[in-house]
Amino acid sequence: MKLVTAIIKPFKLDEVREALAAIGVQGVTVTEVKGFGRQKGHTELYRGAEYVVDFLPKVKVEAAVPDERVEQVIEAIEGAARTGKIGDGKIFVLPLEQVIRIRTGETGVEAL
Repeated sequence: MKLVTAIIKPFKLDEVREALAAIGVQGVTVTEVKGFGRQKGHTELYRGAEYVVDFLPKVKVEAAVPDERVEQVIEAIEGAARTGKIGDGKIFVLPLEQVIRIRTGETGVEAL
């Protein structure tokens, strides 16, 4: 099992969610986050004063998936989140040692 984590632009969330649902991913966790990469933030003008915005708003989407579905999930996220502009985000894939469904006590892939 793997935990696929994607950091994406907020306005792409619905497209990513729909793409994951279309390939049968049943559960995702979404968190509003802030950060920066190569963009290194930007400056904004507000009421005549210039402000440096170091951390940009992003959305973190996490999904636990069986090993054989990882590539399909990555392709779905990439296709739905890509704008072709800087700041499209990143996808991280981490090993997932154990999953337990609290309600039933199921473990492993059955808990997904």
